[in-house]
Amino acid sequence: MSFNLPNRLTLLRLILSSLCVAAIVFPISDGDILWRVIAVVLFSVASFTDFLDGHLARKHKLVTDFGKFMDPVADKILVLGTMLALLARYRRDGLFCRIFVWAVFALLLRELAVTSLRMVAAQKSGVVIAAAWVGKVKTVSQIVCVLMLLVLGPCPVSYIAVGFMTAMTLYSGWTYLVAYWPLLKE
Repeated sequence: MSFNLPNRLTLLRLILSSLCVAAIVFPISDGDILWRVIAVVLFSVASFTDFLDGHLARKHKLVTDFGKFMDPVADKILVLGTMLALLARYRRDGLFCRIFVWAVFALLLRELAVTSLRMVAAQKSGVVIAAAWVGKVKTVSQIVCVLMLLVLGPCPVSYIAVGFMTAMTLYSGWTYLVAYWPLLKE
């Protein structure tokens, strides 16, 4: 396994994800603003490593099997881990928590479905399903949503962000299923 710079950035994202979850779940008090600042910085840096590791790997031809496997895993751990921590943080906000749990469930469902589709398509047809533009929009909407929740907490703007993120998550999952379902029938 090659521990080139892109792979190290992927590993760094895993570490930053864990620290971000800890910053959200274990603050000294609910009113303490420090947890928000730390979580925003950790999540932002981790999100940037997602862009940077892929860019560097492609530009410098440093793509490895480890990177192809771990990069999307690290992305999912960052987003889902942070969202689960936010669910724990805002569990007392009944309405928001009930809405957000469905958004997180939709995200988890989409990720499992698309990942399974990719694995079966690769095994059955030898087709590697690359990320489409709608998947990239979905990822950006997730990052923006998490950052808004970290900064603002549950508020009318966060409900809009959660709604948009959920819609993009479901839409992107649907487009992958429609586009690649025929490969599974071969």
